[in-house]
Amino acid sequence: MTKPTEFDLILRDGSVEGYGSRVDIGIRDRRISAIGKAIPAEAADELKVDGRLVSPAFADPHIHLDKVLVASHLPVNRSGTLPEAIRLLHQTKRESAAAEVAERAGKVIRSAVISGTTMLRSHVDVDTIGGLKPLEGVAAARREHEDICEIQIVAFPQEGIERDPGTSELMETAMVSGADIVGGMPHWERTPEASRRHIEFCLELADRHDANVDMHVDETDDPDSRTLEILVEQTELRSWSGRVTAGHCCAMAAWSDDYAAGLIRRLSAVGISVVTLPATNLMLQGRGDDEPRRRGIPRVKELLAAGVQMGSGQDCVGDAFYPLGAADQLQVALILAHAAQLSSNEELAAAIEMVRGGAARIMGVADHGIAPGCRADLVVLDASTERDALQWQAARRWVIKGGCLVAETRTESACRRKDGLLPSPTPSRGATSPIG
Repeated sequence: MTKPTEFDLILRDGSVEGYGSRVDIGIRDRRISAIGKAIPAEAADELKVDGRLVSPAFADPHIHLDKVLVASHLPVNRSGTLPEAIRLLHQTKRESAAAEVAERAGKVIRSAVISGTTMLRSHVDVDTIGGLKPLEGVAAARREHEDICEIQIVAFPQEGIERDPGTSELMETAMVSGADIVGGMPHWERTPEASRRHIEFCLELADRHDANVDMHVDETDDPDSRTLEILVEQTELRSWSGRVTAGHCCAMAAWSDDYAAGLIRRLSAVGISVVTLPATNLMLQGRGDDEPRRRGIPRVKELLAAGVQMGSGQDCVGDAFYPLGAADQLQVALILAHAAQLSSNEELAAAIEMVRGGAARIMGVADHGIAPGCRADLVVLDASTERDALQWQAARRWVIKGGCLVAETRTESACRRKDGLLPSPTPSRGATSPIG
């Protein structure tokens, strides 16, 4: 008689950060059910991990799936600035059908999954130029890939609200047509008063739909930009603590130390999360500066020290804002470590956590980790430690979503000489491009 299986999947002999020895991980009903050395049980399926690092899967709290992979169809962003990028993308928004948006988004979703990311939060333009076509396209891509990736959609008024009359009505429609979260971009309005009304509208909309808020805030080099302060005030006033995320926050690099320190304390007290987008903002910000040039990212170390919930995301993949990008959160963590000068063991661990558990918590997922009861969303990397995985950009051998294998990558590398092969001095690393 066949012995009944106790688990749906067991990962055998894996390395897990914080455990003193290799362990097995048993998965049942989409969750981690047991962790231990040589679990004496059977499973419907098993993976021999052979000492590879098993990590919680990555999460990306900020990407724009409606805009990905359009760079080849656009003129070059000659100034390299945010305003020119927004203008250049008008053409794409006018011309792209929902099906074409879905196709491009799907390519990047699959690329993200192959690189170990099983959750994405996508901002999607809602304005009078493209209407709701970007939303329709990303929503279609979400449905097509729901078995391998969890996707949240943010209704994002890229062109402003007062600056683009008619957008407020479209935002209302978007929130009943597939969007989960209310977005915003208050600093893009023409006056501080309009920026305040922008924030007030977005929080009122969120209240009506019982939705979280995730805004682009102070994505500018202007040291006088103060929309983050207004967002803090309004979040506290409306008791929306724990439900608001501020993305970019580039002006923080230009603020005085005293002002920044005071506002960071208030962010922590009010419970607003911050997402930094180092790849895009290192590319865009400081374009008008003489040397020394501002880095254009928020004060990551100070925010972490104050206890602010932090995440980091890809933001852009091959669009007018950023010509590169691979939807690879391990690459994002490496860029972040350089940009924010995170170099100690604790700081490097924080950089990884910002694309993993920290990002997941911003997205409302608290049970993301490696412990009994946690979601079985995991990535197995060709490395034995998290630091090695970051340094060598280790290949993602297997990716597991809800206890199911959703991606795998096999890579081999070696030096060759006349009398044979030399052993590789580093773990295997993924060097192929999965987008396609």
